[in-house]
Amino acid sequence: MSKRNEQVSETQHALLVAWGQYAQEIGLVEAIEAVQLKQKTYRHTPQTKVLEFLVALMSGLRQLQDISLAAHPLDKDQAVAEAWGQPDWADYTGISRTMSSLSDDEVQSLRARLEDVSRPFLAQEVREVRRKGERIRLDGDLTGIPVSSTSTSYPNAAFGHMNADVRLGYQAGVVSFTSPTYGRLWLSVAHHPGDTVSSTQAENLVMEAERQLGLQPRRRTELLKKRISVLEKAGDPIRERLAKQQDALNKAQKRLNEIQAQLQKRQTLVKELEHEYQLRDRIERPTSKLAQARNRYVAGGRRFESQKRKISQIQVRWEKTKTRLVVHRAEVDDLQQRLVRFTQENEANPDPPEMEFRLDAGFGTYKNIALLVELGYEIYTKPHSHKVVEYLQRQTNDETVWDRVGANAEMTAWQDFQLKNCAYPFNTALERFYTGKKLKHSALLHFGSDPVTQNLSEWFSHYNGRQTIEAGIKEAKQVFYLHRIKVRSEPAIVLQEAFVIFTANFIRWAAYWMQTQAEPAENALPIEKMGIKRQVHVGAHVSAQVVRNSEGLLLKFSPYSAFAGKVLAIKSAKLSGGRSSPQFRLLFLAFLRRFLPNHT
Repeated sequence: MSKRNEQVSETQHALLVAWGQYAQEIGLVEAIEAVQLKQKTYRHTPQTKVLEFLVALMSGLRQLQDISLAAHPLDKDQAVAEAWGQPDWADYTGISRTMSSLSDDEVQSLRARLEDVSRPFLAQEVREVRRKGERIRLDGDLTGIPVSSTSTSYPNAAFGHMNADVRLGYQAGVVSFTSPTYGRLWLSVAHHPGDTVSSTQAENLVMEAERQLGLQPRRRTELLKKRISVLEKAGDPIRERLAKQQDALNKAQKRLNEIQAQLQKRQTLVKELEHEYQLRDRIERPTSKLAQARNRYVAGGRRFESQKRKISQIQVRWEKTKTRLVVHRAEVDDLQQRLVRFTQENEANPDPPEMEFRLDAGFGTYKNIALLVELGYEIYTKPHSHKVVEYLQRQTNDETVWDRVGANAEMTAWQDFQLKNCAYPFNTALERFYTGKKLKHSALLHFGSDPVTQNLSEWFSHYNGRQTIEAGIKEAKQVFYLHRIKVRSEPAIVLQEAFVIFTANFIRWAAYWMQTQAEPAENALPIEKMGIKRQVHVGAHVSAQVVRNSEGLLLKFSPYSAFAGKVLAIKSAKLSGGRSSPQFRLLFLAFLRRFLPNHT
């Protein structure tokens, strides 16, 4: 191969070069560059600076200024810029200005392009899950993103529970998908003020996950119909009570009118007698006619006031009942509208997948649980209220059988257990475990076809499998520094959140691509064995020689780097114009032999 077809350069951010090549392979760079941004171009386009912000997050930079002020500044690495299809990079100050100027609409357009890029990967994983006859498994959670509690420059930040503290900041609602190829993929992230609580976000999480997947399970309309029927009947005693209270109110008002008329007559009589006594110069004695009339008038006034109080009491009860009936009617109407919508969705969904949602106790209100049931999900969750745990404890005695489900945990369970005020019966379990010498309890709830009560250990393990999303949140914060907001414009904060979860997916896709595209070599970098943290915090910050030609890319890691002596050789469909060329493999092998003498 001729030397003139080769380009050799140096980089301090080796894996960023490989990721840039991959970003071009999947159309990510093109997608971002296609978004219209209403900002002027001086030396760098706003699209370039947005892309650079993404690359900075991908490299795990803690602060925005690290782009330019780190030991090996990203904005000075020409090899990385070229790998990402850019002539060069901007200073971090320019990136800050561009990000701060983004509008809500522009951020939504950028997020839409990320979704476009992600969609084929998600679709492929869904196909693989369904091919295996497995259930699409989703996990949802809310995680806090704190800011300085004394700051006033973060828009719409609010104080809320973040871990064990109350902090100023934001909440991010996230949903992950269990992927057969990549382990865990993020589906969505939603930005909220810091005082947002999980119990209000279950429906939003589910709807956004369904939108991202373009899939939904069969809605359980038959259960919803039964619930509506039961609820409508439950309204009968409310209506009867309201009618009785209305009748009592009418009678009480009629009696008040009678008392008032009688009182007016007595008042008139008192006035007449007073006039008569004055004309005749008579003295009013305790037993006189006038005194007796006065006493009857005062007594009538007391009856009048007593009746008014009685009416007021009846009216309070009537108002409460009326309000309850209005709420009841609104609930019925809402469920009937839901039934119409769900029926239509089922008609338009001839091949619904089986889907599962795992949520923690923060989401486990009876209202949320009922909705998830009717939406068609296999549900694994915990009850929102600790009163459920206390109630279940009262259902146990010395004869209760406890199954060992973990090293420090036991469970007992009830099948199809009806909890008070819960619309549907649930498989319900009580768990007990020791923390030190203190015995604690918690509860698990399940709805669906899985026979969980037959194998409590499997139930316990399966629910705790939602730790995968907790691990994902930990990764987002410890690897990509989701909790370190790098800009103070709210649209830019929203974009940072979206970029972080996209990046976590992107690196998994890229690792798989590099593994499948890499030519085998004795000293090949074992990218498939490297975790995300090592790829980001080490691989994105090691030096290497970059050798590229029209057929591929070769990274030869510096002898002074953490990957000393290793190489990463990647075939590139983008550079070659596709792998259909009959000479492609021969040319690329010749390319490798020149730089890797030991390659076979």
